Amino acid sequence: MTLTLDHIVVAAPSLEAGVDHVRELTGLEMGPGGEHPLMGTHNRLLRLGADSFLEVIAVNPDAPAPDRPRWFGLDQPVQKPHLAHWVLRCSDMTTMLPDMPGLLGPAIPVTRGDLSWLLTVPKDGYLPLDGAMPSILEWKADPLPPTQMQGGEAELLSLTVQHPDAAWIGAQLAARLIDPRIRFFPGPHFMAADLMIDGQVVRLT
Repeated sequence: MTLTLDHIVVAAPSLEAGVDHVRELTGLEMGPGGEHPLMGTHNRLLRLGADSFLEVIAVNPDAPAPDRPRWFGLDQPVQKPHLAHWVLRCSDMTTMLPDMPGLLGPAIPVTRGDLSWLLTVPKDGYLPLDGAMPSILEWKADPLPPTQMQGGEAELLSLTVQHPDAAWIGAQLAARLIDPRIRFFPGPHFMAADLMIDGQVVRLT
């Protein structure tokens, strides 16, 4: 079973700040999203190419605090919008998860409106390896939700994942993830996505 890039995640101190960040760097306008009752967060989404997407996520100030740690480390204040994480898609979490590092956490059921999926979330809510290690997702929907999202004008050319443990991360995924767009480099933690928009390459960080 293989892993496929599902989406990249911009974490922000507010949804408005995250949308502004994407617009300022790329000129893209985020599409609609929704709320996550389990986590007290909300998001905006934009399809990238055929079947992946960009997500902006933030704490929802109008939602009650959840009875568990929020995902994406959002219990800690986000100082400024930034590309914080990436998520891979699988077709069968039951088969995939035993082969993945335990630091990803268990796969929990999540909903947003009519959509449902499984996502690996550490019990403390923090991003694995500061977000450099991806989460794993299994959609419980057909057709595949990313293919139905607004957007598609921008294509992901590359995702740079820099981290002191980059070699280890790459090794953990090598047997399952074959995607030349994803590049691992040792060094201080940093992530960047290069997008092709109207024949121009722009970088989202």
